[in-house]
Amino acid sequence: MDKDDRDDVVRFWERLGLPGIIDVHTHFMPERVLSKVWAYFDSAGPLTGMEWPITYRQDEDERLALLRSFGVLRFTSMLYPHKAGMAAWLNDWAAGFAARVPDCLHTATFFPEEGVDRYVRQAVEAGARVFKSHLQVGAYDANDPLLEPVWGLLAEAGIPVVTHCGSGPAPGKYTGPEPIGRLLSRHPRLRLVVAHMGMPEYAEFLALAAAYPEVRLDTTMAFTDFTEEFTPFPADRLGRLADLGDRILLGTDFPNIPYPYAHQLHTLERLGLGDDWLRAVCHGNASALFA
Repeated sequence: MDKDDRDDVVRFWERLGLPGIIDVHTHFMPERVLSKVWAYFDSAGPLTGMEWPITYRQDEDERLALLRSFGVLRFTSMLYPHKAGMAAWLNDWAAGFAARVPDCLHTATFFPEEGVDRYVRQAVEAGARVFKSHLQVGAYDANDPLLEPVWGLLAEAGIPVVTHCGSGPAPGKYTGPEPIGRLLSRHPRLRLVVAHMGMPEYAEFLALAAAYPEVRLDTTMAFTDFTEEFTPFPADRLGRLADLGDRILLGTDFPNIPYPYAHQLHTLERLGLGDDWLRAVCHGNASALFA
């Protein structure tokens, strides 16, 4: 399966005349943390509530080799805390990972806790290129006063923050477009990347992107057969998706996806928005953002 999958991915970007693709939403984390994440998916936990087979359950070296064989030029190590006291040591791990895996964009994270502004600044000074904020798993408010200096710092530094803020696959206490709208009203220059296209509030997050020029959305799991069964993308928003083509970024959720990697790419292709749109989404937009 891996060889067929690899050939399928390579044919996709070669047809578009690209040198490869950039994936802004991939997961690498300490093995004991990743094992717990996989166990959660295996148990159909309450945030998923459905069967979720993980397609790429290989060890770290194999997963890295697989991404590179796909032609993924740059990727991320999305990781996130679910409680206080985790983020700083996750950042230490991620810094080490980025040092030994140079094609991974140095990723960091945070949690609303005492000292968060200190360790976020340390991560920025250490070269972090992208942050991950998971409002659903972390169960925190983006508008928590403890995070105010963090958002200000990241907005000033121009560092993107990939944020799971939509209410899919299950709503959280602080998910949805309303709290993010309040955040952006205070930090309009924040380079917020809305994970999963903001599903299921696709229309609302597209509207926020239209209102704030630095807001972007990643495609992670959106449009796939798996997701369309329970959270279909509204057909009447395809025009808005085309208009925002310079701010849509390829994301996949590799390795925690219940289908082959190539499927995410082909679902973008079947939207029918054209090759120029695909080139921007799969390479150009992320290349410019992280230049």
